[in-house]
Amino acid sequence: MAKSTPFPSGFQFLAEHFDRVQQENLLDIIRDVLGSAPLYRPEMPRTGKPFSVRMSNCGALGWVSDKDGYRYQPTHPVTGNPWPPIPEILLSLWQELSPDAALPEACLINFYNEDARMGLHQDRDEETFDAPVISVSLGDTAVFRIGGVERKSPTRSMKLQSGDVVVLGGEARLAFHGIDRLVPNTSTLMRQGGRVNLTLRRVTKP
Repeated sequence: MAKSTPFPSGFQFLAEHFDRVQQENLLDIIRDVLGSAPLYRPEMPRTGKPFSVRMSNCGALGWVSDKDGYRYQPTHPVTGNPWPPIPEILLSLWQELSPDAALPEACLINFYNEDARMGLHQDRDEETFDAPVISVSLGDTAVFRIGGVERKSPTRSMKLQSGDVVVLGGEARLAFHGIDRLVPNTSTLMRQGGRVNLTLRRVTKP
C-alpha cells in the first residue's frame, strides 16, 4: 500500500468541533453580518477574472482582491462601510485554540455554491505569520487539499464537513491549500445548499 503524504507540522483537524445547534447559531450570526457587509464577487489581480466564490469579511480589516492586487482594508469594497466586528463565538474559538496569539483582526467569509473552487494558494498577505489561520466549515462537505510550503510539494486530500475546524499553524501556516470541489446535498444546515467557510487571521504585528 502506498504511504500517504503526511500533514505538515502544525496542522490540526478538529472534526465536528461545533455541534448542530452551535452551527445553526453561528450561521444565524453570519447572516446578520452579511446583512451589513453583503457577499460580493472579487476579481483576480491584473486579469479581472471573477472568483468562483463570493466573499465578505468581518473584523477591523478585511481581505479583498481586485485588479490592483490582494490586500487588507478596513472597508467593504462595494458599500464603502467598515466591516462588522468579529462575532464573539469566533473570538472564543481563537482563544481556545490559540491562547498565546494576538487576537484576530480579520475573518474572511467565503460562500461556495456547488460549482465553486479555490485553487492551491498560500495565506501570505499578512504582515506576520506568528499566529495561526483558523478555519470553520459550515454546510455542504468540501474536498480540501493541503501540501507543503512549496507549490510542487506533494498534497493530501480530505473531506471537511459542517462543524469541522482546521488550524494552520507552525510550518502549516504557509502550506499551500485549496478546495477542489463541493459534495452537494451532504448537509441540511442551509436550505439552498452550499458551504460557508470562515477564516480567522491575524494581519498586523502586535
